[in-house]
Amino acid sequence: MRAILVCLLGIVVASPDLALAQKNTAKLPAGNEPRYFTSIDGLMDGNADVVLKENYQGKTVTSAVLDVCYPAARGSDRKDRFVVNLAVNGQTMTGTTQSLGDKLPVSVNLTRRQTSDTVEFKGQIRVGQTLTNVVSTDNSDLSEKEYLETQTTDDGISVAPKDFTEVSPEAVAVKVALDSAADFLKSLKGQNVEVTLGSLTASCEALRSGKMTINLAVDPDRAAALITKVRSFPGVASAGWTSGAVDMDRTIRFSASGWRDGATLNRDKLASSIAAVAAKTFSAKLASSRWNENTGKLTLTLKRDSETFPSLALTDVIELNALVAPDRPLNADHLMLWISAPSITTIDEAAGEKLKLIDNSPDDEESDQGDDYGIVDALAKDFKGQRWDVENSAWK
Repeated sequence: MRAILVCLLGIVVASPDLALAQKNTAKLPAGNEPRYFTSIDGLMDGNADVVLKENYQGKTVTSAVLDVCYPAARGSDRKDRFVVNLAVNGQTMTGTTQSLGDKLPVSVNLTRRQTSDTVEFKGQIRVGQTLTNVVSTDNSDLSEKEYLETQTTDDGISVAPKDFTEVSPEAVAVKVALDSAADFLKSLKGQNVEVTLGSLTASCEALRSGKMTINLAVDPDRAAALITKVRSFPGVASAGWTSGAVDMDRTIRFSASGWRDGATLNRDKLASSIAAVAAKTFSAKLASSRWNENTGKLTLTLKRDSETFPSLALTDVIELNALVAPDRPLNADHLMLWISAPSITTIDEAAGEKLKLIDNSPDDEESDQGDDYGIVDALAKDFKGQRWDVENSAWK
C-alpha cells in the first residue's frame, strides 16, 4: 500500500509530442466531441501514465473515464492499472472500480473547476487502503483527433525485411495477447532461444492494447523457422525481426563463397579467421573461442602483456563478441559480420601471490582508439568486405 501512496501524486508525459500538445490551452468542445487530459499535474507521482476522457453534451461534461497505469510496487517495473467510469454531478466527478492486476478497490472523488483557459482538479483517490489528496491546476486538454495522433506507436517488428540493415538477424520480436503470453513463454522452455528479460514487463501501452511484445535472441540460421512457428501460436498477432546486437557501424559484408559447408556456416573456419585478425590487431594471443548455440554469437577471449606497470607483469584480458549471418532473410549470397567493441580487463596472472585489482573508471569511459584499434577495418580488409555508408545508406 505504501508503494501505491508513493505513486499516486503526479504523472509522466508519454512523449515529447504529447508534452508539446499539452501546452495548448483548453478548448471548448465542438458539439458532443470528447476531450482528453493526458498530463494532470498532482494526480500521480511522475511514475504513471494517465488519460482522463471527458464526454460532453454541448458545453457540459456529462461523464468521464479515468485510466491510470502505474508501478505496482516501489522499485518494481511491473505495472498495475485501473479504469474508472466517473459520474458527473455539477463540478463533482465520482466513481469506483477495481485495479486490473492486483484487484485492489479504487474510489475517485474529484472536483473539476474551469478557469479562463485551463481546468483545475482537486479531490481524493483511494487505492486499497491508500488515500491520496489530489491538487492539480492549469491543466490543458486535447481534442479526440489530437489525442489519437499521439497514440500511434511502432512495435519495431519487421515481418518481411528485404535485408538486415535496419533489423538484426538474431533479434526476433513477437506481439502476443496478454492472456496468451504466459503460455507462449512456457512453450519456449528448453528451446535454443533466449528471452530478453526487460520485455517480460508489460508496458502501459501493452496493458491498454491487450498485447505485449516479447523480444527473443536466436541463432540467425534458425530465426526464420522460429518466426514461422510462433506465428501459428494462439494469441500471436505478429512476429518478425527487430533491432538487436548488430550495429551497422561495426558490421562488414562479404561474399559467402568459401564460408559455408552446403547451407551451413563453416564456424571453425570463421572463428579461426576472426580470431587471427583480432590477435594481430590487439597484439594478443587467443585464449578461448566459443559459439553460443542459442544466439549464434561467437565469443573470443585474448590475452596480452599489460603495459600498466610493466614490472608487475600484469595481463590484459580482451573479450570480443561477433555475429555472422546472411545479409538478408532470403536468397543471400553475402554474409555480414558484426564485431563488438572490446572489453578489456587487467588481472595478475604472475606466479606467486596475486595482486587484487579493481577497475573504478566510469562505466561510460570507452576506448578512445579510433575504431577500437582498427578491428572493423582490419576484418573488412581480411575478408575482402564492405563497410556501411551511413550517409548514403548503402554498402561501400
